[in-house]
Amino acid sequence: MKPYSSFIFDSFSHNAETGTIALAYSLDGSTPKGTLRVGLTTGDEIRFVETLTLPFALPPLPSGEGLPALSAVEGGVREALHALHLIGGISYYKTCLPKKIAIRTTPLSPAQAAFWNTMYEEGLGEFFYKNKIDFRNFIHFPSEPGLATRSTPPLRACPEPDEGGEGVRGERVLVPIGGGKDSVVTAELLRSAGFDVTLFRVGQHPVIDRLAEAMGLPLLTVKRSLSPNLFKLNAEGALNGHVPITGYLSILAVVTAILGDFDAVVMSNERSASVGNTAYLGKEINHQWSKGLACERMLREYLSTYIDGSIAYFSLLRPWSELRITQEFIKYPQYLPLTTSCNTNWKILGKSGSPLPLGEGRGGEGGLWCGTCPKCAFVFALYAAFLPRQTLINTFGNDLFSDPSLLPLYKQLLGVEGFKPFECVGTPEETAAAFLLAHKRGEWEGTPVMEYFQQYIMPVLKDPDGVITAALHPSPDHLIPSLFQDIIHHTP
Repeated sequence: MKPYSSFIFDSFSHNAETGTIALAYSLDGSTPKGTLRVGLTTGDEIRFVETLTLPFALPPLPSGEGLPALSAVEGGVREALHALHLIGGISYYKTCLPKKIAIRTTPLSPAQAAFWNTMYEEGLGEFFYKNKIDFRNFIHFPSEPGLATRSTPPLRACPEPDEGGEGVRGERVLVPIGGGKDSVVTAELLRSAGFDVTLFRVGQHPVIDRLAEAMGLPLLTVKRSLSPNLFKLNAEGALNGHVPITGYLSILAVVTAILGDFDAVVMSNERSASVGNTAYLGKEINHQWSKGLACERMLREYLSTYIDGSIAYFSLLRPWSELRITQEFIKYPQYLPLTTSCNTNWKILGKSGSPLPLGEGRGGEGGLWCGTCPKCAFVFALYAAFLPRQTLINTFGNDLFSDPSLLPLYKQLLGVEGFKPFECVGTPEETAAAFLLAHKRGEWEGTPVMEYFQQYIMPVLKDPDGVITAALHPSPDHLIPSLFQDIIHHTP
């Protein structure tokens, strides 16, 4: 595949009647400012157009030089779309990592450019690691040194909470849902506390369809279509790999919250998401970086400063470990056969983008768990800490602790060999705590995985009860507004 010298953020546009957004990019392009063209190439130019269809109509916005006259609503939407355009570009930029980045829409201040430099560098950490790319001093978003920081007026009277967490009404909350246990816990905790909860997702999937129906909560769906040219480039050998998808989803959720008049976007990211996997060229590489606290803090500041100062953005589950979230999740047994964290069910199959149908997985009720990946192995250990053995076998379609082929995965999850897998899994300490609780249940004796834990891990744990306590105790390091803190701290 030929190299390209420039990646260009060409334009973003919207159709006010249909709610459709178009995000346009190019490699070595010559597209005039404000022009949106669809197609693969013109000479040495490769163009990408990503489209999203929101569940709301968009307000008609002036274009070009009309920016100073925008109202608060119009300004908030435009700045949110601008941020969505910038985060969305990461999927196309990584195809060949051009040295130059150009922006043909709204120019960035130095502070904004620094934010996007960090978002791209940190968010592509795993991608750099796996492709053996030296990322140091590599990404440079352009900025105008004399450009003053733009601050968008709040859309409503209540301000964004400060670090003390005051000032958020939080009456209507938007909860992104991924089909797993975490977002279910967030939604149920908020509903029990009296908040008006609406679920949010990107793309349709039968797992979420069934789950939302069982929860009896309204569900908003955004349709996303990646540029077909991205798949063509990948087929030609373009670079590929992990992107900070939670950062993208967060900004898209804020766009939806502005249009839908929500007070808060409430994520379901746990504290262990902040812990990295390995080190590379002096940087901690974290598969879950955009789910971590550092990214959440950055996004909050950016959203408050440039987009909408009245919408709260935070993770309700940040104080909790994966183990503590699981302890809460089992209070809702009706959702156990409806949820999955296995990524087999979320793979895009072919160019059609069709998800894996229910019942075509390799194990469990409805085929929701493959039973062989790091995520399945980790969640099985979490559930084993609290649930009867037969319940897990019915759920996963197999007894994972009885499968000796999974021992290498469990050694990684326990921190014995290699490093934590590049998946959304917890720390070795959390995994050990889950094993300790499962051991206390007495149902897993004689299985190869538990025997390994008893023989090699338990003897070196100086304070087993302390390991469990630490995993279940909430962390004070979070950004939850005070209006929502009692939900976590007072949960029995």
